[in-house]
Amino acid sequence: MNYIKCRFCKKPLNHTFVDLGMSPLANSYLKKEQLQDMEPSYPLHVYVCDNCFLVQLPEFQMPEEIFTDYAYFSSYSESWLEHSKNYTDIMVKRFGFNTQSKVIEIASNDGYLLQYFKKRGISVMGIEPAKNVAEAAKEIGITTVVKFFNSQTALELATEGNHADLLIGNNVLAHVPDINDFVKGMKIILKPQGIITMEFPHLLRLIDETQFDTIYHEHFSYFSFITVENIFKSHGLTIFDIDELPTHGGSLRIYACHSEDTSKSVGQKVVDLKKREEFAGFTHLEYYLSFSEKVKEAKRRILTFLIEAKKEGKSIVGYGAPAKGNTLLNYCGIRSDFIEYTVDRSPHKQGLYLPGTHIPIYSPDKIEETKPDYLIILPWNIKEEIMEQISYIRKWKGKFVVLIPEIKVY
Repeated sequence: MNYIKCRFCKKPLNHTFVDLGMSPLANSYLKKEQLQDMEPSYPLHVYVCDNCFLVQLPEFQMPEEIFTDYAYFSSYSESWLEHSKNYTDIMVKRFGFNTQSKVIEIASNDGYLLQYFKKRGISVMGIEPAKNVAEAAKEIGITTVVKFFNSQTALELATEGNHADLLIGNNVLAHVPDINDFVKGMKIILKPQGIITMEFPHLLRLIDETQFDTIYHEHFSYFSFITVENIFKSHGLTIFDIDELPTHGGSLRIYACHSEDTSKSVGQKVVDLKKREEFAGFTHLEYYLSFSEKVKEAKRRILTFLIEAKKEGKSIVGYGAPAKGNTLLNYCGIRSDFIEYTVDRSPHKQGLYLPGTHIPIYSPDKIEETKPDYLIILPWNIKEEIMEQISYIRKWKGKFVVLIPEIKVY
C-alpha cells in the first residue's frame, strides 16, 4: 500500500513516472578522505499523480540538508549571466520598472541576476537559504535575507514593508517540497499590480528529449504548463503570459499576477501552449507511463557507445560536474573505468570527487595535459559555450560528445 501523497492535491501516488534506482544527493561532492566512508543514497523514484498530473519525487531529504551549504554558484556560467542580463533588459523595457520599483528574487544565489537591476538604480532584495552563497551576494552589495522562502517568510517581509513590484524565481519552483505554501507566500509578498516571473524546466521537453538526467533529489517537482497553471490558480494567481526558453534543455518563463488584477489579460501564447500539451497527451496517464521505457533504452545506448569507445582504445574524460551529470553517471553505472576524470571551472568543485561514482574533478588545465580522445560534456545544455572554451582539443583531433538528448559526437 502506497501512502505517499501528491504534494499539490494530496491524492495518493500510485503510478511510477520513472525509477532511476538509488542515488546519492547530486551536489554532495566528496573530499579524498571521505572516499572510504559509507555514502548515503536515496531512491530516485519519480511518481505521477493521476488526479492533477504533477510529476514529483517524494521528499527523502530535508531542504535544509540540501541547500544550507551549497556548491552551485550561478556566476560561473557566462551564458547564464548573459541570460540574466537580457532578462533584466526585457523586464525594464516591457513593464517600465524604475528607481521607484522593488525587485525581490527568491533563491537569489550569489546575486548573479539582481546585480543587473541594481546597476539601473532599482531597489533589490534577495532571499537565499544557502549562507555561503548569500555571503557572495552580500559582498557585491546585494541585500540578501538568509532564509527559505515560504508563507511565513513572506509574511515577515511584507509586515516590514517589503512588497514586490517584480517577484522573480529562477529554477526554484522545482526545488520546493511544500509547493502550496510557497505559492501562497508569493501571493502575500506581491504588490496589488505586481508581476511574478518564474523559470523552470518544461516537462514537455524532458519527456520529448528523454532528459532523465535533470531528475535529482533537489528537484521535487517537474511541471507541465497545465499543472503549474492549476497550482497558481488555486492560490489566487493568474498566469497571463509565457516565454519558451532554451535554458536548461528547455524551460518555461511564466508571468503571473493577482487574479484580482484586471489590468493584465491572458495572452495567446498561454492558450496555444495549453492546446499543445493537451494534444501531446498531458491530460492522460498513459502518456506519462511510457517514459520509463524510453529512459532504459537511452541507458543501453549510452553504455554501448562507451563500451565500443573503450574497446577501440579511446581515452574519455568529462567536462563539468553538474548535478545532472551525477544522475546520469550513477543511473548508468559509469565510473572511472569509463570516464577517467572530469573538469570544472568552479574552484569550489576542483579537488573533490563526484558523489557515488568517485570520479575526480580537476581544473580544465588537466585536459591540455592528458589530451583525451573524447570529452563528454555533462552540462549538455551549455555545450556551445563549452565547445568554444575548449576548442583547442581539435589540435590533437579530440572530439566533443553529448549523451543527451541523443548521443552526438562533434
